[in-house]
Amino acid sequence: MSDEITVREASPLRLGLPFCMIRLMVQVVYDKPVYWFVFCKDELLLQRETEGRCTVPYGAEPPVKLAEWNTVHRLTPLEGRDCRTVSIDMPVVGDERYVMTGLRASYDILPRGLYLKAGKGAEILYWDKNTKFCGVCGAPMKLHTDISKRCTNCGKEVWPQLATAIIVLVRRGDSILLVHAHNLRGKYYGLVAGFVETGETLEECVRRELMEETGVTVKNIRYFGSQPWPYPCGLMIGFYADYVEGDLHLQRSEIAYGGWFSRDKLPDIPGKVSMARMLIDAWLEGRLAEGCGG
Repeated sequence: MSDEITVREASPLRLGLPFCMIRLMVQVVYDKPVYWFVFCKDELLLQRETEGRCTVPYGAEPPVKLAEWNTVHRLTPLEGRDCRTVSIDMPVVGDERYVMTGLRASYDILPRGLYLKAGKGAEILYWDKNTKFCGVCGAPMKLHTDISKRCTNCGKEVWPQLATAIIVLVRRGDSILLVHAHNLRGKYYGLVAGFVETGETLEECVRRELMEETGVTVKNIRYFGSQPWPYPCGLMIGFYADYVEGDLHLQRSEIAYGGWFSRDKLPDIPGKVSMARMLIDAWLEGRLAEGCGG
């Protein structure tokens, strides 16, 4: 039986099951503690600890009272502990045990594993909210597995989808290319990034985004790493490359300002939560390899 049925059940008549069976389902679901990733819009419910740190509520019952329409989703376990995520209608206030915080801000106060799992919970809730009805026939969709839905009419199945994007650090001698995109908060500079288009490779996307947004060409494109980016459902794939040629011509519809910056004259750069910062730190620390690439 799914968690969705257990929590949403307000009357035995809704499932056509005996009341004793409903009670058994509740006991089965909550017979051991789980991590509760509880969201209200884009804020996550955290449990206060000491010295400014927080954790995710962990217990056999949810930390807040759930309404019958709140769907509880099962996530993959974290270090052997079961995980659930749910979206509630109103934020939790007036309880000193808990604090509501933005998912991105939780990176600084949560252990890495809990932050990443919270991101997955946010993506699952976003997917659930945006797939209520079938895109083919318009009928209601119903959960089929933890990560799939099936149309109640035509049987079409859907799964959570990722918006794949690249981000690239470009080196030119002792400098790197930094830009400030219009969609960035604050005044800090980041790296050129963009979504992968249908029919192109990741390396082709790197070259295209750089040419479109800055007018430069590169060589030695090398993979750095990847990162879930649940804002709301992205996968960020990091690369670094070497400058070849081209004067800087910024795409003003995307980029507000940018330029080449040396180690001793860096502007404000993104926080450590981002792939951009990971790439910049790796460059500052001399951890990016030299040499061949695509």
